[in-house]
Amino acid sequence: MPELPEVETVRTGLLPVMEGKIILSAQINRPDLRWPFPERMAERLNGTRVLGLRRRSKYILADLSSQETLLIHLGMSGRMLISGTQIGQFHHAHPAPQKHDHVVFDMEGGARVTFNDPRRFGAMDLIETARAEHHPLLANLGPEPLGNAFHDTYLAARLRDRRTPIKSALLDQSIVAGLGNIYVCEALYRAGIKPDRLAGQMTATEVSRLTTIIRDVLTEAIDSGGSSLRDFRQASGELGYFQHSFQVYDREDAPCLTPGCDGTIARMVQSGRSTFYCPRCQQ
Repeated sequence: MPELPEVETVRTGLLPVMEGKIILSAQINRPDLRWPFPERMAERLNGTRVLGLRRRSKYILADLSSQETLLIHLGMSGRMLISGTQIGQFHHAHPAPQKHDHVVFDMEGGARVTFNDPRRFGAMDLIETARAEHHPLLANLGPEPLGNAFHDTYLAARLRDRRTPIKSALLDQSIVAGLGNIYVCEALYRAGIKPDRLAGQMTATEVSRLTTIIRDVLTEAIDSGGSSLRDFRQASGELGYFQHSFQVYDREDAPCLTPGCDGTIARMVQSGRSTFYCPRCQQ
C-alpha cells in the first residue's frame, strides 16, 4: 500500500493539471470501490474548481469551490494517471479506456485524470470542507512527520511508558501520520534501534535521533518519486526509484551495509508484517 512518500509524489504530479482547474466532467464507472461512492458524486463534482490539492497522512484532499472536499485514498493498487497533457519531454495522449478505470476527471485545459484500481481497495468520498478534519478517516490522525508539530519532545511524550514494540508504535497513525512498513524499517535501521524494543525504553537521545532520521528517510523517498514494489506508479506513469536505495527493507540474508558490520539482514514478523533489520547494528 502506498505510504506517505508515494502519496505525496502523486499529489505533486497532479498539481499542474488539477489545482486551480475546473472539473469539466466527472465519469463514475461503478457504484463503489472499497466503500460506496457518495450520492450524486459526478453531479456534485461537475463544474467545480479545485481550489487546493493537499495531503493528510496517506490521503489526497482536493478542496473544491463547492465548499466540499474530495477525499482520495489509493488503496493497494490505485493509480491516478494523467493523459492529454505535456509531462516533461513527453506528451501523454488519452489512452483507450481500461477495465479498471473506475473514475475519470476531464479537466479544464485538456488533461484527463484517471483513477485505475484493479483490486478496488481504494476509496473516494465528498465531505464538507469546513469539517474535513472531522471525517472518520482523518479525525484521529497524529501530526505529519514532516510538519512542525512532529519533534523529539512530542514523540518522547507519546512513547513514554508504552509497552508496545517501537515499530508498532511508529505505525500507529494516531502517533504519527503516514508512516508505513517500508519507511519505519528503514528509519529504525539508520537509527540503530531494534524493531521489537519496547517503545517506552527509548532514551531521549535515541528519540531525538530517530525523529531526525524519519524526516530524512521520507524526504529522500519523496525526492526519488517514492518506492515502486508492485503497483505504484507516479501520476506520469513512471516508477518511483527509492527501492534502489533500500538499506534493509526486503534484503533478508543480504549483508548489512553499515561500514564495519559483518552482520546479515534478518526478517521477523510483527503483527502480520515482515520487519527487516540487522541483529548486530540494531539494539
